[in-house]
Amino acid sequence: VQLQASGGGLVQAGGSLRLSCVPSLSISRINVMAWYRQAPGKQRELVAAIPHSSERANYDDSVKGRFTMSKDNAKNTVYLQMNSLTPEDTAVYYCSADRLGVAYWGQGTQVTVSS
Repeated sequence: VQLQASGGGLVQAGGSLRLSCVPSLSISRINVMAWYRQAPGKQRELVAAIPHSSERANYDDSVKGRFTMSKDNAKNTVYLQMNSLTPEDTAVYYCSADRLGVAYWGQGTQVTVSS
C-alpha cells in the first residue's frame, strides 16, 4: 500500500491546516487509517486513527477538540483537519495504513506552527 500525504505547511499559532492522504488501495480494504507525527528529537506518536468499521476517530489527548480525522470513501481520501494549532504541534505528520497486521507509511508532510 502506498500512501500520498499532502497539506502541510507553515502557519501561525491559532491557525488551521488540513492534511490529506490518498492510499493506493481502497480505504474499504484497509483495517485502520491513522495519522502520526514526529517532532524533532521525539518519538513518533499516534495522533488519530479510524478503524475500518467506524466513521469515528480516536484521538490522542493532546489534540482532542482541536483535530478532526475523517474519511471520504468516494474520494478514497482521509483527512486531518487541524485547528487552534500551537507551536507544540510542529512535527512531520505521517499517514499510516494498517492492513492485515502490516503497517504502511506515507512520506510525511511537515507542519510548522510559528508563535
